Order: sequence, then structure tokens, then C-alpha cells
Amino acid sequence: MRSFLFVPADSAKKLDKAMTSGADALIVDLEDSIALNGKAFARQSAAAFLKEATAVAAASRPYLLVRVNGLQTGLTDADLDAVAPGKPDAIMLPKAEGGAAVMHADAKLAVREAVSGLPDGAIKILPIATETAAALFLVGTFAGASARLIGLTWGAEDLSAELGAHANRDTENRFLDPYRLARALCLAGAAAAQVPAIDTVYVDFRDQKGFRRECEEACRDGFVAKMAIHPAQVPIINEVFTPSAQALLRARAIVDAFAQNPGAGVVGIGGVMYDRPHLARARRLLEGAKSSTRGN
Repeated sequence: MRSFLFVPADSAKKLDKAMTSGADALIVDLEDSIALNGKAFARQSAAAFLKEATAVAAASRPYLLVRVNGLQTGLTDADLDAVAPGKPDAIMLPKAEGGAAVMHADAKLAVREAVSGLPDGAIKILPIATETAAALFLVGTFAGASARLIGLTWGAEDLSAELGAHANRDTENRFLDPYRLARALCLAGAAAAQVPAIDTVYVDFRDQKGFRRECEEACRDGFVAKMAIHPAQVPIINEVFTPSAQALLRARAIVDAFAQNPGAGVVGIGGVMYDRPHLARARRLLEGAKSSTRGN
């Protein structure tokens, strides 16, 4: 999966439109885009949407996540009670403070799956790993927390509020140092947990030049996908995070060269030397290309 599009759960019109946005995954949002007095209606709307959307074969629709309210809010149980019977593919867990938060959510999901007659582990978990100051110190604890873990992403908006910052980006729309640290920690935490790293949102959806730059930098650094807040961002994400034909050919050549020389630590291709880290990177690229439009 390359593109994850946020859609407020209380808008049936936006939810329906998002299904044809081209996004690989939709994040039905019960958290930040929904006011407290609108949570009950949003849960009903999300449940109705999921009931209809998940009736479609998985290969013919976007991957469906629900961003529930964080465990600290006391709203998570009501969210899960409403949406679990609709069989979402996953929940997005905001303000997740390390692997303990994922284990907590895992236990809650297990109960709802049993009540709804779903297989144990059917609903996966995608945590947002950097939205609180405490979470920054726990990003390395997601490894082994739960078999439900499908990736790791990060956020800067809630973190900047908690830090008391006046801004999280500079005048060129680039992240400032505290948030660059959070980004790097997410990337390392995902690698440690052996799950995909998914880059955060770019809130100025009219700035397509800056958005493309940030997508390219994220792809360069090891992120395999990016979240979007507007459908107009989806085509750019899909383009940038889809490996080029040239990149795939080079990766295949590296894999083939090592296959022909299984005992070699280094191989030469076209006058360039490639070692084992290059082989690992090539394999990841080829594997990612197989599932670039659906699933993990």
C-alpha cells in the first residue's frame, strides 16, 4: 500500500467519494476530525459505511482502517463496539505510547472479534507512534508487541501542541528539528519491528510542489507510503511510491547476480559494485512492488 487517505466518519458523501479516489487505503476518522458532540453520529456513520464497503471483495476495494480515539480518552471502547462488527481491515491507534498500547488495543479487539464472530487477529493495528512526548521514548518497543501490527506511522500536529511549539514547519514547509527527530524515530522503530514505515500528512494540500518534494524525500529515506488529507494528494503519492521500471530492472539485476554467485559478498554489474546491503534493499523493492496497490 502506498496511499492512505483520511476521511471524516461523519460524512457519507465523502466516504463514498473516497472509495473511487484511487487511494490504496482509507482511514475512516473518528478522532481529530470529529467534535466530541458528534462522536456518536460518526460511529453510526462509520458502521454503516463499513457494512456496505466490506461486502465488496477485498481485492476490489481500498484497504479500510478506522482511526479510533486514543486509549487515554476513554472513548476507544465505544468506537470499537460500533465498528468491529463492520469488519474493518485494521484500526489506526492514535497517541500510541509504545508496544504496551498496541497490546492493550490487541486485547480489546480480541474481545470484539469473539463477540462479532470474527477470527482472532482479523482486525490489524496501525499505530501513530510519535504524537506525545512520552511516545518518543518508546518507539523502539513495538517489535513483537502483537501479530496485528501492520506498520508504523508518525504525527507532528499533536506532538507540536504537547511541546508547546508555535509551529512544526519552517517558512519552506519543511519540518523543524523536533519533528525531524520524530520522523527518524518512526523510521527506525518500524525497521526494528520489521513492519512498513508510513510517512505523515502534509496539511497544505494546495502546495503540490512542496508535497511532491516531501513524498520523494520520504521514499528516498525508506518510507513505503504516505498519508493524505485530500484526494488531490493521492495521485502524487501513488506515483512517487511506485518504483520506476528502471529501479525494478536494477533491483532484479542485483538479485539475479547474487543468485548466480551465492557465495559472493560483492558482485559487479555494469562497472558498479554491489554488496549484501544492496541485495537486501533490492529484495525489499521487488517485494514491495508486488503489493504496491493492495495489502501488506
